[in-house]
Amino acid sequence: MDTNPQTQGILGSPIITKLGAIFLIVAIVFIGAKTLNAIVNFDTISEPASNTISVQGEGKISAAPDIALISFTVSENGDNSADAQDAVAKKIKVALEGLKGLKIADKDIKTGSYSVYPRYANQQPCYAGQPCVYGEQKIVGFTASQTVEVKVRAIDETGKVLSVLGDAGISNLNGPNFTLDDPDAVRAEARKEAIKEARAKAKQLASDLGVRIVRVVNYSENGAYPPMPYFKNDMMAAGSAAPREEIALPAGENDIIVNVSVVYEIR
Repeated sequence: MDTNPQTQGILGSPIITKLGAIFLIVAIVFIGAKTLNAIVNFDTISEPASNTISVQGEGKISAAPDIALISFTVSENGDNSADAQDAVAKKIKVALEGLKGLKIADKDIKTGSYSVYPRYANQQPCYAGQPCVYGEQKIVGFTASQTVEVKVRAIDETGKVLSVLGDAGISNLNGPNFTLDDPDAVRAEARKEAIKEARAKAKQLASDLGVRIVRVVNYSENGAYPPMPYFKNDMMAAGSAAPREEIALPAGENDIIVNVSVVYEIR
């Protein structure tokens, strides 16, 4: 035992005492952190869950459509490709001017497809009751076709859009399809409802079984968007002078449905 008064004075000084206390606290915190980490890892990196329950949930959100989608096609024939294209361009120009008159923005009008192709005729005629003799194909003209897609944001103006296209001589028209401009936002709300329902079912089932829920081990979902309504107007003849009633097009509501399946580990 060291009986040197100087040594005993140094060891018993307040500074040494404080340093020793700090070292002890750091050691305790370090050991505690390592122990907690081991516990967490044991819980999360254990063997795959063997005791599980599976529940399903459905979320359904009804939302009024905020846009109408319309497409129309103009096809014209010509002796050559230039004539066919010019004929299409003239009719498309009239249609676009009518759409601009209804304040349809340029960003909401786009070409969906455009094509030009030759038309052929067989030089050898076919007679009833006799086999056809095919000779060399001959180009007799060209056909040009352009499809334009229109997004109508003021859906109460949809009927007027159809009337304007009819006045422009458009007879090949598809739509309107009433839908949502941002369906993902509504789908997210439906997903929340579906997960909420699944969680409630899991809690009730765990209570009935006398077990507790530990964690989610699997999740899957599928969703359904509403079928698009289809409308086609073949009665829009160019130059029709007969007065027309404004077309009534009820938009209704769209249902966005999300179904989820959640698997929980139980103990």
